[in-house]
Amino acid sequence: ANGHLHIGHALNKTIKDIIVRSHQMMGYDSRYVPGWDCHGLPIEWKIEEQYRKKGRDKDEVDIVDFRQECRKFAEGWIDVQRDEFKRLGVTGTWNDPYLTMDFHAERVIAEEFLKFLMNGALYQGSKPVMWSPVEKTALAEAEVDYEDRQTDAVWVPFDVVDVQPVKVSEPIEVELGKGLEDAAPYLQADWDAEQERLRHAKIVIWTTTPWTLPQNRAICFNDLVQYGLYEVIDTPDECWARKGDCFVIADKLAHDALSAMRLGEEMYKRVSDARPHLLRGITCAHPLRGADGADGEWDYDVPLLPGDHVTDDAGTGFVHTAPSHGDDDYVIGLAHGLPMTFNILDDSSYRADLPFFAGEFIIRPNGKPGNANKAVIDKLVEVGSLLARRRITISDAHSWRSKAPVIRLNRPQWFAAIDKAIGGNDEHGTTIRERALKSINDLVTFTPVTGQNRLRSMMETRPDWVLSRQRAWGVPLTCFTKIGAKPSDPDFLLRDPEVNQRILEAFEAEGADAWYKPGAKERFLGDKADAYEQVFDILDVWFDSGSTHAFVLRDRADGTADGIADVYMEGTDQLGGWVHSSLLLACVSL
Repeated sequence: ANGHLHIGHALNKTIKDIIVRSHQMMGYDSRYVPGWDCHGLPIEWKIEEQYRKKGRDKDEVDIVDFRQECRKFAEGWIDVQRDEFKRLGVTGTWNDPYLTMDFHAERVIAEEFLKFLMNGALYQGSKPVMWSPVEKTALAEAEVDYEDRQTDAVWVPFDVVDVQPVKVSEPIEVELGKGLEDAAPYLQADWDAEQERLRHAKIVIWTTTPWTLPQNRAICFNDLVQYGLYEVIDTPDECWARKGDCFVIADKLAHDALSAMRLGEEMYKRVSDARPHLLRGITCAHPLRGADGADGEWDYDVPLLPGDHVTDDAGTGFVHTAPSHGDDDYVIGLAHGLPMTFNILDDSSYRADLPFFAGEFIIRPNGKPGNANKAVIDKLVEVGSLLARRRITISDAHSWRSKAPVIRLNRPQWFAAIDKAIGGNDEHGTTIRERALKSINDLVTFTPVTGQNRLRSMMETRPDWVLSRQRAWGVPLTCFTKIGAKPSDPDFLLRDPEVNQRILEAFEAEGADAWYKPGAKERFLGDKADAYEQVFDILDVWFDSGSTHAFVLRDRADGTADGIADVYMEGTDQLGGWVHSSLLLACVSL
């Protein structure tokens, strides 16, 4: 509810109207209840734009007043869009649509959220999420577009500081299930010589996000990739590599990587293999270790770790790993106990006490690229830890609202656990993922079947659902955390049916604004108020959409009693949006 209709609305509503009318003529009772998603960042962003034009600061406005402005904005556009839909000739209960901002709808959305709280699926975690520095909130995958933009790719050497010895008589199992005995005709002397060469080598990584290098904690390689040790025997003018340097690079990528360093084929030679069995025992130094003025910030070991996500399609066959800024990186870090770093603030600037880079922005407040990449690259050049740089074009995530780039950033957020056993009917599985896959495979008919395959693929690989947004206009996460407790503590979250009931009754009468009114915590918690903190994040707007089975189908007088739809009709883009969230919420309700 934030603008005039476009061709997508016309196509969507026309097809729905054909389905409704044809089935009514075939004898079905196929009433169509139109509705609007009224919460979320698109509307909030419009109000903020109005504020900026007037020189006002949103943060200085009372939050209930701000939410009321968002409500009025949505109401105005609902009236406009309703008239435009009628002009298309679409039949429906236009006099009684559903609105996610109706008090009853807000109550039901909160009620659906409380199911996650009470069955144990809700947890607070700290992992990389899609983060919009301009909007200062987490985004769902469905809220980003991928657009081409230019960035600097860099090739960076990590000095090897230790190589653990390997004995042929002690086979090391690798992911292929093969041990060193399969490496014949290598003899112990061959292994010893290769290990000795590696002690004086550098592992070369390639990245298109230089700003993540201060957060590096490991380097990943793949057992299936063939690596070699390459020695520089000559250098041209203006070359950052030095004669005598030995680089470990994937053989398939060595020519491109060395060419990027301005090394012709006559300027280097392949000395030997660099086998994954030996790579597992390597420890490197961070490229900023020991830099003057670093105050020991990067004086830690960087291990080499195996990872299936590493390929030899581009780069060097080695992946710089920052657990705070990538999904694969996070999984590797979790498996090996790597520490998370918190160098980046909500506005995408480096923390004020970080050596060399303090205050530099990755993305400026206006959405333009900041100076972080340049600052990191310049420092690498200064300390002799850059081999090559190249300006390239990549496809990168952008917020479809602000049009500004988004980054992967570690931030405390609220998640729904997709693979945790929860209460309910176990006939279709004990976890949300199991139930969702069972539904996709056995309980729903897809036309065309490609939609089924695509949704199944999404559900098989999707991570835990990020429920929280750091905004103001929406249904809040109606929960409380115990003061002094850790997220891992069993009593961290308050699970009290009586408190929940008071919240729901207030929402039914006053809407979700009741959560933000003075004295709300005391009102809902009573004598427990001093022991708990109130959560003020709002729910992902897709959670609102996914709850329509409850407040539209189940609770309306002209709807069905069970909340089960006969037909869902949407564009394929909604397989990752409304259809997806509807399925997840329905599975929690089983």
